[in-house]
Amino acid sequence: MQTLISARDRSFNYGDGIFTTMQVRGGSIQLWPLHLQRLQRSVAQLGFTAIDWQSVQQQAQAAITAPEQVIKILISRGEGGRGYAIADVAAPGIYISVSPMPDYRLAQQQGISLGMATLKLAVQPLLAGLKHNNRLEQVLLKQELANTAYDDLLVLDQQGFITEVSAANVFLHRDGAWHTPELQRAGVAGVMRQHILQQADIALINWSITELASVDAIFICNALMGIVPVRSIEGRALSVSKVQQFSKQVLC
Repeated sequence: MQTLISARDRSFNYGDGIFTTMQVRGGSIQLWPLHLQRLQRSVAQLGFTAIDWQSVQQQAQAAITAPEQVIKILISRGEGGRGYAIADVAAPGIYISVSPMPDYRLAQQQGISLGMATLKLAVQPLLAGLKHNNRLEQVLLKQELANTAYDDLLVLDQQGFITEVSAANVFLHRDGAWHTPELQRAGVAGVMRQHILQQADIALINWSITELASVDAIFICNALMGIVPVRSIEGRALSVSKVQQFSKQVLC
C-alpha cells in the first residue's frame, strides 16, 4: 500500500485510476466479493498491469480500525512520464484510506427530496459503469445541488436518458415492478445496485424524463447508504412505504 502520492502518478495527473468505497459493519467489509469483482473488471477494461488481489484484500482488512467505518481503495495505473501514453508506466499504485461512517438512518426512515439536474452526463460507452477517478461531473453536480433546496438531483445523460443521482444509483417503480437504468452510455454501476439485481427481478431500462410521470416510488442506493427512499421528486409525492417494504426483502 502506498501512502505518498508521486507527482508522476497517473491518477493524480490524468484521473487514470479507479476506486471503490466500502462499508465496514461489525468489523467486516460488506459486499466485499462484489467490490472485488468490480475492481477486477475495471482494471481489465482499462488495461492495467497485473495486481495481487490477495494483497489488496489483506491491506483493506488491515486498515480497519473500528467496528463501523468507511474503507476506500483507490488503484492508480501507476507512475509514468509526461504525456498520456502508457508506455513505461510502473506497476499500479494501491492507496487505502479510512473515514467515519455517515449516518443515513433519518434518510432511510423519512426519505429524501429529489430535483432534476441541469448538468447532463457525457456519453462514453467505454467508460460507462466504471467508477473511475475522473469525477469532475460529480463535483459540478454537488455544486449545483448546493444551490437548491433538494436533498439530491436526478441526472440525465446527454441523450436525455435517466442515469443516476449525484453519487448513487436510482431505482424506479411503475406498474407493480421495479426498474433501473441500464447504464450502457454513462453512469456508475454501483455495488449495491449489483447486489439488488442479484436479489430481485429488476427490469433494466432506458427511460427519458417523460416516463417519470407514471412512476409511483423511487429509491437511491450505494454501498454506504444502502436503500434510501425518495419521498418526492420536483415536489410530487412518492410512496416511501413501498420502498421500505422492498428494502426489507432484499437487505434482510
